[in-house]
Amino acid sequence: MMELKTPLTLPAVIICAVLFELVETVPPLDPYKVLRVSKSASQAEIKKVYKRLAKEWHPDKNKNPEAEDMFIRITKSYEILSNEEKRSNYDRYGQTDDTQPHMHHGDHPFQDHFYFDESFFHFPFNAKDGKDFADRKYMLHFNRYVSDIVPDSFKRPYLIKITSDWCFSCIHIEPVWKESVQELEPLGVGIGVVDVGYERRLANHLGAHRTPSILGVINGKVTFFHYAVVRQHLRQFVEDLLPQRLVEKVTDRNNHQFLSSWHEINKPHVLLFDQVPIVPLLYKLTAFAYKDYVQFGYVDQGLTETVNLLRQFNINTYAPTMLVFKENTDKPADIIQAKGMKKTIIDEFISNNKFLLAPRLANQKVFDELCPVKQFHRRRKYCVLLITSEEESFDVGNKAFLSMASTNTNEALRFAYVYQRQQQPLCDALLRNRDSGLPQVVILERRNAAGKVLYKPVLSVWNGSENDKHRLREELQRLQKDPSILNHDAILPELNNEFASMFLIRWVFTAYDYLTEIIDDLLHNNWRDMMPLLSLMFSALFILFGTVVIQAFSDSSEENPAKPKPKEASKTENGSPNSTSVSSRPPKKNFVEVTELTDITYMSNLVKLRPGHTNVVLVLTDASKNILLSKFAKEVYSFTGSLTLHFSFLNVDKHSEWMDTLLEFAQDGMQIDADEDEAGNRKVDYTGYVLALNGHKRYLCLFKPVYTGEDRDKSEEEADTRARSRSSSRDEHHHQSRKGPSRSRSTTLQIHHKLDRLGLWKAIEGTIEGAIEGTLPRHYVPAWPGLDKITVIRPK
Repeated sequence: MMELKTPLTLPAVIICAVLFELVETVPPLDPYKVLRVSKSASQAEIKKVYKRLAKEWHPDKNKNPEAEDMFIRITKSYEILSNEEKRSNYDRYGQTDDTQPHMHHGDHPFQDHFYFDESFFHFPFNAKDGKDFADRKYMLHFNRYVSDIVPDSFKRPYLIKITSDWCFSCIHIEPVWKESVQELEPLGVGIGVVDVGYERRLANHLGAHRTPSILGVINGKVTFFHYAVVRQHLRQFVEDLLPQRLVEKVTDRNNHQFLSSWHEINKPHVLLFDQVPIVPLLYKLTAFAYKDYVQFGYVDQGLTETVNLLRQFNINTYAPTMLVFKENTDKPADIIQAKGMKKTIIDEFISNNKFLLAPRLANQKVFDELCPVKQFHRRRKYCVLLITSEEESFDVGNKAFLSMASTNTNEALRFAYVYQRQQQPLCDALLRNRDSGLPQVVILERRNAAGKVLYKPVLSVWNGSENDKHRLREELQRLQKDPSILNHDAILPELNNEFASMFLIRWVFTAYDYLTEIIDDLLHNNWRDMMPLLSLMFSALFILFGTVVIQAFSDSSEENPAKPKPKEASKTENGSPNSTSVSSRPPKKNFVEVTELTDITYMSNLVKLRPGHTNVVLVLTDASKNILLSKFAKEVYSFTGSLTLHFSFLNVDKHSEWMDTLLEFAQDGMQIDADEDEAGNRKVDYTGYVLALNGHKRYLCLFKPVYTGEDRDKSEEEADTRARSRSSSRDEHHHQSRKGPSRSRSTTLQIHHKLDRLGLWKAIEGTIEGAIEGTLPRHYVPAWPGLDKITVIRPK
């Protein structure tokens, strides 16, 4: 038997040796050598080389016997290097998809059993139960973090672990980390792992200088986890990352207020009914993902304050229920109910109800999603747009348009409306060369991302009548058959964001984030991250302290200022441009444009004045025109840099009837001193009055003239004395012949003195500042006086 064993054993050994040699001589696939690129080559370079080599070695074109094998190697090499995960895996381990666990990988024949790049205690280092859980699925690279993770963090929070190969402490948190990932990832939390040994740049960018570390990323902001690594703590950490008022608690008391706010916020409302007292994390994450589209509310079914809500909507208390409300707050537009409410089910439910039946185009993002650009002929989307206003007189037409939108079942048609005052540039582009009567309905199709649209106005004015609805339905039916009826084109500007927060509010929130970060760093002694911020703070304090010291020395040197010259002092008192100016911009011109308010300029300068613009009007007479206009132009010169101020004058001798009609609406405006004429009638003197007229909002601010200087009677006596002294050398006859002109000169001198005593600068400054700041009383008028009141009075 022994003789039989030896011949059998020897061939077996020889065969095994030959097979082993065959395995040993199999050349490993090096994708860099196959594609002839360096390890630092970019994706563009790799793709360019791959196309060239694939074309060169394609078996149909290359008759070389090795062409087919070479073409396969080129394709597999490109598959490895074009995938960041596979490329990183090859760079780190020298492993490809084709390499088997018991084959050589470079110069490490026993790599899979004794690979010391892994943690010391992980003996099957490259086993699938080892590092694959973190490295292969959740491993982050710097480019991916910047291009993918940061933008996506505005839709969902990310939980990122910082680790390294020789981190012994990382072993202890691994079981808790796995459990937390398995719990939080199905809810919608993003997961990431950064290996400091291979991604030092990303670790420094995140501010992670020790391992292990856990941090959260939301809205592009990084927050570190500083507590014990327990599953409950990690879950609470994710909840703390989310904004506070994502979901509003709804009861019988506030349900009507919550649902009826759809018009102000321009969003549908979603109510979740459940029996747990706190809002589930899944619902909070969903609310964060769709915060720009939907307003979320939560109803606790176990409270006595929600009994009426449950009865009103017939809610089944045995399973969570989700209702979505749009324009109709009494009846839900859609409903879903399930015991195991999964994220995929909720996402599909919310995605199908992101918009109202007829939403308002409040920003460019809504416009892009609601009315997308045409891509294919069979996927055309038409937008039926109502251009209207928020005033109550337009409610009938708006409701009729909403009723048509609620009956629409065509996916190619989207109904929307826009307020002309909020989106003036858009409305001007669509209503050009047409009457500006509102409301109006326009059908449009977007052709490219640059703003080009094809459109057609349906009606001159939309009243919401049955005839208007019938006409709109006919046009929509024609559009489905013949898209060429959209015979107008235009370039639409980008829409204004009606919900954009003010600069001050954004600054306050930014300051709050910085203060929170400082307090967090102080509590947890993260001094390395805090040093740049502390340096910036101390620099700002040093600059502020230096400014105060310099200002103190400059004030002490100016305690005894030089006395101004008499001419300069009088010029300052008269209100020269050296006086304090409230103009926020320097004058753009070296002259002042002052137009006369007449029946010709009445419409453009007052009635149709653009919103936010004010016309400052000086009231004068024929006798005081030249003097007052010169003084008025000098005083308003510093205000000519403002784009919203216009300057005019009104001749009360021509338009006294218009002035009387206008001041009937100003109660204190009629408390004016009046003089008696020769017939004994009381005549109001409006000379020197300054009016701030807001044509769009139809109100006026009135500032009466303030007289300063000497008394009027004293000036008249001095004028008469000078007149008598000039004529004392002439005879009585010649004196009688000059009596009339002397009285005329006396009247002219009286006007000069009156205007010199008129505090016109105070009137102008007070009117402009009061109109802008709202300190002057506003006298609203139901309508401006008609053109017949401004028509020039012809002498009989």
